[in-house]
Amino acid sequence: MTLFGSKEKKIVSAKKIRPTVKRVQNVAKELLALAGSNEVKVETIDFNILDVQTYTRIFDGVKETEWEEIFRDEIYELDDMTALLNPNFQIKQMYELEFFTKTIENTPFESFNIAVGANATKCKVYLSIKENSEISYSQKLEIQLINLINKSKIRSGILIYIFDQMVDEAVSKLLAYIRVQSNVKYIKNETILIAKSYEPTLTIDDEVILHYDKKEEVDEHQKMDYGSRDFIQNVKKDELLIEYIKAKTGKPGRNCRGEFMSPKAIEEKFSPRFTFDDTIRKEDSPKSIKYFANENGYISLNKNVYSIKTDVDMKQISFKTTGNITSGLDSDVTINVSEKDSIKDAIGMGMEIEVTEIDIDGNVGSNAQLRAVKASINGQTHKTSQVRADKLNINVHKGKAYGKKIYITRLEHGIIDGDEVEVSQAIGGNIRAKEIVIGHCASHVKATASRSIEIKKLRGSENTFTIDPLLKKSTRNNLGENNNDIKDLELQIKELKTDLDLYTTQIDNGTAAFLDVKKRLLHYKKNGIKMPDSFIKKYKNFQKVQEHLKSIKENYEFKNNELDILKSKTSIFQDDIMYARIINRDKWHGYNELIFKLIDPPLDVIFKPPEGFSGKIFGLVEVSDGVFEIQALDK
Repeated sequence: MTLFGSKEKKIVSAKKIRPTVKRVQNVAKELLALAGSNEVKVETIDFNILDVQTYTRIFDGVKETEWEEIFRDEIYELDDMTALLNPNFQIKQMYELEFFTKTIENTPFESFNIAVGANATKCKVYLSIKENSEISYSQKLEIQLINLINKSKIRSGILIYIFDQMVDEAVSKLLAYIRVQSNVKYIKNETILIAKSYEPTLTIDDEVILHYDKKEEVDEHQKMDYGSRDFIQNVKKDELLIEYIKAKTGKPGRNCRGEFMSPKAIEEKFSPRFTFDDTIRKEDSPKSIKYFANENGYISLNKNVYSIKTDVDMKQISFKTTGNITSGLDSDVTINVSEKDSIKDAIGMGMEIEVTEIDIDGNVGSNAQLRAVKASINGQTHKTSQVRADKLNINVHKGKAYGKKIYITRLEHGIIDGDEVEVSQAIGGNIRAKEIVIGHCASHVKATASRSIEIKKLRGSENTFTIDPLLKKSTRNNLGENNNDIKDLELQIKELKTDLDLYTTQIDNGTAAFLDVKKRLLHYKKNGIKMPDSFIKKYKNFQKVQEHLKSIKENYEFKNNELDILKSKTSIFQDDIMYARIINRDKWHGYNELIFKLIDPPLDVIFKPPEGFSGKIFGLVEVSDGVFEIQALDK
């Protein structure tokens, strides 16, 4: 890129060169030679263009042919694809130039900082006007500007009078703007295209893109998460798995230096050598071959054959062997983990797993997190582990378990939160569910249900069994919203009642006067007497008050009906607890506590069955208005 502007006039050389006329092809090379032979800096040398000669020939690289000169008015005839995109066509320019030492005389470009530059392929040439550039109009400005552009182009080896048909129009628009403004200052950079040749099209080499490999690029300063190594690559039905980009030869071009630009020869290195089964489909197009999944699962490559599978058998899931496995609950992936050694973890410490189904023969380690639609653990869970599944089966549970239908063989001080929970043996722990069944209940068990708790055999004490209709968060939220709506309605009804009393009093106090006015108006109308405006106004105002009172009454009744509905919803929450039951099929031993949580009023009703008490089914009974007790019932 060549830059012109205010700095140019400051270049002054103590030593001058004699004005010299030379015929050259490479202007940049000649400037360096002149500077060297005269022991001056190349920046101190300027030149004038006296003549330009353009030559062409067809040369196949074997038989030498003569260069033929073409005149300027014939040059633009070359600017077509048939000639210029012929690889044997050659073009060059010779320049007759007068070289001399630069002077410090003022020019119209003293404060006009412009640059002529090209893109990487030299197929596009631009004139750039720098921010804060200033220029004033003069009669010779057009000639001087075109001359300045041409000098910059040949300095950079760019041909002139070819590929630059647009330069005259660009300069003309620029001069017209300057002429109108007289003096112009550019507040931002501006770029103008002044030459354009034939840009080549790049050759496309073949390539295989593994779309299923979802590994994210990690910044060099970012800490690598070695636990998330994507042991299995889960895929969805119709997901694009692999794409083979076909090689394509590019198209030739010719740049603004006149150089022919051949496209790179194609290289085919990655032509597909793999096969696939019917779980994957192939779609071929002129540009690429794409491979799509026909079903959910994970992608498997076995002896160059790709397929989608759903079952995975492995010995262990750990940081060292697999890392985290998070294929998703809807992936249809089932994992079978076979490690049974009681001193080893089948699911290692801190592992995170999310699959559709998982069957674990052994133990789940500390801080492990499992999420599945269906999960089975034949070993034991660590107290810091967490398991979530709609359908969950655990042998020995010490950690946290969440789900819809949960079965635990032995609960050892773990936490369970579900809809339907069955525990064969409970040795301490906390259970929360809609319905709870405990086979053998030892000591220190806290069971909270919204519908029922059943204990088949009671073998310990210090247990707390609670019925809480608001056990689930969604139920608590619904009741909270309902109570808020009730408070809002009660406030609205109170305001409406105030208005109702006010307007009722106005009507009662004004009825006699209204009837008198009405009687007079009827008399006036009957006798054809013009009715006084004041009477008509009083009559209409009273009618408006009556209509407004009617509207308030209707709204008041509607709000009260709505309040009754909301309060009935609250009573439904309360009624639920009346049908809830705590059942002990065994006798009561030691200290145990039964709790029923009322909603309105919010209080706990507590019963502590005495030692040896034989009552089996317990429910809440309203013994008198607003007074509740827990009693043994028949059903």
